[in-house]
Amino acid sequence: MFHNGGPVITCPIRFRQEWLITDDAAAFFFPNGARWSSLTEVRLNDKYGKSAGNIDVVLVAYDDEGRVIDFGALEVQAVYISGNVREPFDYYMQSPQEHAAMDWSTRPNYPRPDYLSSSRKRLAPQLIFKGGILHAWQRKTAVALNKSFFNTLPPLPTVDKADAEIAWLVYDLQLAKDGDTERYRLIKIDEVFTKFEPALLSITTSVPGDIGDFIQLLQEKLDEQSETAPVTRTLEAPF
Repeated sequence: MFHNGGPVITCPIRFRQEWLITDDAAAFFFPNGARWSSLTEVRLNDKYGKSAGNIDVVLVAYDDEGRVIDFGALEVQAVYISGNVREPFDYYMQSPQEHAAMDWSTRPNYPRPDYLSSSRKRLAPQLIFKGGILHAWQRKTAVALNKSFFNTLPPLPTVDKADAEIAWLVYDLQLAKDGDTERYRLIKIDEVFTKFEPALLSITTSVPGDIGDFIQLLQEKLDEQSETAPVTRTLEAPF
């Protein structure tokens, strides 16, 4: 979808274009020349056999005999949508030619990316549960996400690639010639390397606002409560 003049990836499948994300993740996980393959939707269990969720893509390095010698986890994080998507789609499908240039921006519940929910309800829990197990196993994690989403995250303490436990692979959609037409192509524009715990702490820690604003809100609610007449209720006789 478009937001603030640019495309935002809302479907994780869009990141699979030519499987660039696996090549970029493999360059972080394994040394040059390593033999590797990718496995999708691999279930990850905790110590008690309970599922911590599925890993989007597991990259597996193997030796000459095909035995696993190393692995890393690649998580793909698209952006949640807030608002109603079905209504404009239904309206467009009623007459695609007539409604091709429709403007839905003034309608209620106009769709928009929900970056806060994407980080707090999806990305952070993934890092806590799945990432926590991988971190305990001393295995690396890569996170593929859209530039617009990454820009909404708090500053992450960075380290050198050699010392990193997480690689943040940042992609964007850019117009490129495809014959006589132009199409949006997935392009990696940045990669950021971090340790596991500092990055998780940065994402899950809320930045406090002005305590005076909160006290003012409490005062207003207290004043409203004081101005409201108490409600008197009479209990009916139990017998």
